[in-house]
Amino acid sequence: INFSLAIITSTCINRPSLVTPIHCLEVQQAKIMKSSIPTTTTSTLLTLFLLSAFTSHLPSAGADAVTDRDGAAIRNGGTYHILPLFGVKNGGLELAATRNETCPLTVVQSRTAQIFRGLPVRISSPYRIAYISEGLILNLAFASSPSCAPTPPNWTVVKGLPEGQGVKLLGYGRSTVSGWFKIEKSSLEYLYKLVFCARASKACGEIGISVDDEGINRLVLTEEEGDGIIVEFMKASSVSA
Repeated sequence: INFSLAIITSTCINRPSLVTPIHCLEVQQAKIMKSSIPTTTTSTLLTLFLLSAFTSHLPSAGADAVTDRDGAAIRNGGTYHILPLFGVKNGGLELAATRNETCPLTVVQSRTAQIFRGLPVRISSPYRIAYISEGLILNLAFASSPSCAPTPPNWTVVKGLPEGQGVKLLGYGRSTVSGWFKIEKSSLEYLYKLVFCARASKACGEIGISVDDEGINRLVLTEEEGDGIIVEFMKASSVSA
């Protein structure tokens, strides 16, 4: 039983972007009960263990809800413009083809006034909850993308780039760092930081901006606390905005 519990915990909690944890726990519990002698005590203890392991990876009950610029709570699966503030020019976030890319796969800050809000980003968590809270494991994905880009256009972090570890779309295809994003409170009220945590090391870093030789503001994973950008969220009027 103990060995099976370890496998379940690894399957359902360490892969939050691939499964819905509650459904995963239900499936895995059924499998282990089939392989052992089902008793009321065994079933009850197994259920309590799985719920304890699952809830230990959720933010604390006191975690504040993330809010947009109007003070409304961010909805799980909702689309928002992510707007960098303070010390960075230009607008929101979009995709660009950098260096030898033939398709725009790099997440950058917009330089054009026409789309200064950037592309809408879908903010979602694999957990079955209505609203996003600070520190929750998240998937970030553009609500739409060019036809040449991967679908869905999920964000990831890629290592070994000239700028260090850069934020790109999941289908970039080289040296992708497995992990997840989070939103954390900044030192300024109602403003936030984007954070990426690597699955293997559990180390987390803030998302910042690095300006390349062409003047493009690329999103990168910073090495020092406090080097990340401060952002606010603006609800998108439509996914094509």
